[in-house]
Amino acid sequence: MQFEVWAPQTDRVALRLGGATYEMARDPDRAGWWTAEAPAADGDRYGFLVGVTAGEETVRPDPRGRRLPDGPDGLSAVVDFEPLTPRGPAPGTRLQDAVLYELHIGTFTPEGTFDAAAARLGHLTALGITHVELMPVCPFPGRHGWGYDGVAPWAVHEPYGGPAGLARFVDAAHAAGLGVVLDVVHNHLGPSGNHLPAFGPYFTETHHTPWGAAVNLDAAGSDEVRAYLLGSALAWLRDYRIDGLRLDAVHALADERALTFLEELSAAVDGLAAETGRPLFLIAESDRCDPRTTAPRAAGGLGLHAQWNDDFHHALHCALTGESQAYYADFAEAPLAALAKTMTRAFFHDGTWSSFRGRSHGRPVDRRRTPAHRFLGYTQTHDQIGNRALGDRLAASLSPGLLACGAALALTGPFVPMLFMGEEWAAGTPWQYFTDHPDPELAEAVRSGRRREFAAHGWKAEEIPDPQDPATRDRSCLDWAEPERAPHDRLLAWYRTLIALRRTHPDLRDPDLAAVRVAYDEERRWVTFRRGDVRVAVNLSPEPVTIAFGRNGVRVLAAWDPVDHPGPDGRVHVPAESVVVLGP
Repeated sequence: MQFEVWAPQTDRVALRLGGATYEMARDPDRAGWWTAEAPAADGDRYGFLVGVTAGEETVRPDPRGRRLPDGPDGLSAVVDFEPLTPRGPAPGTRLQDAVLYELHIGTFTPEGTFDAAAARLGHLTALGITHVELMPVCPFPGRHGWGYDGVAPWAVHEPYGGPAGLARFVDAAHAAGLGVVLDVVHNHLGPSGNHLPAFGPYFTETHHTPWGAAVNLDAAGSDEVRAYLLGSALAWLRDYRIDGLRLDAVHALADERALTFLEELSAAVDGLAAETGRPLFLIAESDRCDPRTTAPRAAGGLGLHAQWNDDFHHALHCALTGESQAYYADFAEAPLAALAKTMTRAFFHDGTWSSFRGRSHGRPVDRRRTPAHRFLGYTQTHDQIGNRALGDRLAASLSPGLLACGAALALTGPFVPMLFMGEEWAAGTPWQYFTDHPDPELAEAVRSGRRREFAAHGWKAEEIPDPQDPATRDRSCLDWAEPERAPHDRLLAWYRTLIALRRTHPDLRDPDLAAVRVAYDEERRWVTFRRGDVRVAVNLSPEPVTIAFGRNGVRVLAAWDPVDHPGPDGRVHVPAESVVVLGP
């Protein structure tokens, strides 16, 4: 078997395999690369000795290793992908027709494994979901964590089931008619178990990020670093037949090269899609409010296929909750106006003043050239729940009626909808910040840092869940008995109804942002919008309202509370904290 590794700053590299040591030779055709031949089979442990002297031998895992059976500080293991290749065809659902479901493998079930999650996929198909969006699955220290402190971008977290478990999950999802999107992190690696600096200039002090030295995308040696990240991204799509990637915090990628890493990645993914005939896509998380993120490369954009739309979330969150702290402040001044703006123009901050940033922010979206499916819309995500002090969901503070209103705005609105696991039945479980760092100093730093963060907002230290306490993770696991009980079952039925309407009414998937019509009354707290021949009336007020739609022959398609069809005058009486969907 051929072993190879990039280590440009050393004069010796050796392969340690099965107790034997094999000296590696420089590759004459690739600067900085070392190679060796050695007998190996699936599951064999191996690692590399990099520039070591006698008595100082540290065997490090392969930066491109596909499996770390003993965790980030253990040896890599050889993986034979031939028996892991998913068998069934991918569903091939286009992004513009998608309904996504964000899912964390470690808390979707108490078992916290790929196989246990796969056993629950029937719930998602009955709901009407088209794609499961997995939070990061790369290895990280310990057993339980969010996954954003992963340290091996080519490997799969062993406690979840490792490469074989992921392959089985993708196979099961495709067999159920579900696509799979994977959240990947290119902007940083975790603070523990990161061995890349020993191999080469994977990081650079040229730029600094909230996590320290930046991933090296533009300094000396960055060609190979970019190839490393690009290769790992394509491997998920090719070897596991995953259907799309969600790119974490692309605004934190420090990259000043003329051809950016994101453009290279989007071109490579488009090339793989053309080669395989599968509709692969990239979804960015970005707080820049910059339409160039998703604009085609030929038009001067980065060519990513969609992005999360936090502005829509923030406006909707303020309208539902009345919260106004931190970045919600600008949206909370007139939340229904903010909601109307985001539903018709995508970004609230499109060159406007941002009090949270203390400067103007964003750029307008050209609605004539930018389809609505370039943006994802949602009421909740892992970030917006888990980064709260107690990890409380909207269901902890809102009535079922207001939850139903939020669901209607996201699922019948103009953007590609995304749910966070459990929201469809108003899960009573929180989703809190949890870690499992084996390093006691790092564990204490995380614990005390989180308590300091929220102490600044008036929380007492003892009120903040300890991220290292196993009970914090356990509290965050979904309770699968809830969907069968009231009032959870009623909201679940509502979500199914709305998703079915989106599937059966093409107007609800119309990509034309300029065609969306919104009216609202800030004081009386109602908002209506039109998608072709479909109208949606949302009453966030504790009092019923009457809304006139004109004499247009519409009827009630769905309603949270019983509502009569409009009379000859086109008026609809909407109960308090309720919503009605009307169509021809």
